[in-house]
Amino acid sequence: MTSRPGPAPFVRRERAALCDLLLEVGPDAPTLCSGWTARDLLAHLLVREREPWMAAGVVVSRLTGLTETAMGRSAHRSFDEEVARFRSPGPLVRPARLDAVANTVELVVHHEDVRRAAASWTPRALPADDRDVVWRAASRMGRVLARPARGGLVAARTDTGERHVLRSGPDPVLVSGDPVEVTLFLFGRPACDVTLDGSPTALDTLDRDAFGF
Repeated sequence: MTSRPGPAPFVRRERAALCDLLLEVGPDAPTLCSGWTARDLLAHLLVREREPWMAAGVVVSRLTGLTETAMGRSAHRSFDEEVARFRSPGPLVRPARLDAVANTVELVVHHEDVRRAAASWTPRALPADDRDVVWRAASRMGRVLARPARGGLVAARTDTGERHVLRSGPDPVLVSGDPVEVTLFLFGRPACDVTLDGSPTALDTLDRDAFGF
């Protein structure tokens, strides 16, 4: 009997695939992260993983300068060297289980940030087991990710029909899509294929621009 792949193998494969893509597109390639090139995105990933105390500027505006200084150090090394550094998990997440918890969603979202910045991208056809990993990881972060929703928010997988209440409320909006697409929606990425269903009032009050970090 063949065992199903767990989250750790997926996160390691996702890391390798992102590194391969970064080398393919090069340091100056655009990303879906406003104002960031592939080099900037890679610098963010390295700082977040290896110097997390310097990464607070991503979510706290008054600390932006601190984070930018840390990311700027990456410019003094070659892009290929930085990709090589990122291929191996940093000391804080070297155990496979920690890497899976800390980085599954992060790597999926930023992998798509690079992929979908290209003019001709198509959704990846992930195996069912990998979609399960993404769904579970995104669901664990649901309460935090759904904070911008003023009313209720329910996520639904279109591949299995499974639903997860991200935010309770009397007039919820249902966001439906593949697990990767729902995850991208929750992180505020416009390049995602989801369907939103709900009352006109609920849909009018759902501020999509408020999602993400």
